Amino acid sequence: MIKIAHSAHDMICGMTPVLQPGEFVFVTTTDPVLGDTLAVHATATFREAEGLSLLIPRARAEAANLIADVPMRCITLNVFSSLEGVGLTAAVSAALGAHDIPCNMVAAYHHDHVFVPAHQSALAMQVLLALQNQAATGD
Repeated sequence: MIKIAHSAHDMICGMTPVLQPGEFVFVTTTDPVLGDTLAVHATATFREAEGLSLLIPRARAEAANLIADVPMRCITLNVFSSLEGVGLTAAVSAALGAHDIPCNMVAAYHHDHVFVPAHQSALAMQVLLALQNQAATGD
């Protein structure tokens, strides 16, 4: 049985961030054929009024001649957080923001995923591990 964390403290203590391989980019298109072609390779999609937003591997975007100027790395927070949990996203984004690291949070069913600029991913991992350690030790 999987234990689901509900409190911010429990979620932060158990977040266990893991840097995933590869680089990703956020792109958008209003072309339904291109959208369908890329959606197969997408980590996430979201339909907005302006078009279909996709989170895809950088190489796929470049192959489709889409702007891939902000390569991102994915950090998965390996805590099983409740969909009703409060505080994990705020704590993570505040900690990264304090180090001038922009982040894009993607919440999925099992885990939250933090997308940060590729060139800041190592620092982002240090910040998140320090946040987890601070919560676990009560410092």
